[in-house]
Amino acid sequence: MSAPRLFRVILPVDDIDTAARFYATLLDAPGMRISAGRHYFMSGGVIVAVYAPQADGDARTPRPNFDHVYFAVDDLDEAYRRAQQAGGLSTETGDGGLPMGEIARRPWGERSFYLYDPFGNPVCFVDAASIFKGPPGA
Repeated sequence: MSAPRLFRVILPVDDIDTAARFYATLLDAPGMRISAGRHYFMSGGVIVAVYAPQADGDARTPRPNFDHVYFAVDDLDEAYRRAQQAGGLSTETGDGGLPMGEIARRPWGERSFYLYDPFGNPVCFVDAASIFKGPPGA
């Protein structure tokens, strides 16, 4: 029996059109409208779904995710350029006194930057070559 695998992540939003435009710019892909309140983007083998419950007739109020959704990219500088275009780069200071909304090498070794979508969902982009997978020898 194989281990379970992640296949979909939901980002709650309250305006599906704004969300689709934002993530199309950020992810450099148009995605696809699935329903009046769902727009899907493929990210590797995982679906990133922006979901506006009320547009689908669901009586739920979207709330931003509690913590970041992380994307690994081969070209972090290009992802940063798209994030600048989309907007929402973090203005916070993080671990090591580093600016979260700028590309920096974090204390655990990853090169990354952080942002928020227009709905308050926290997002991070990480240079795929620097992904932290545990301490050496683990």
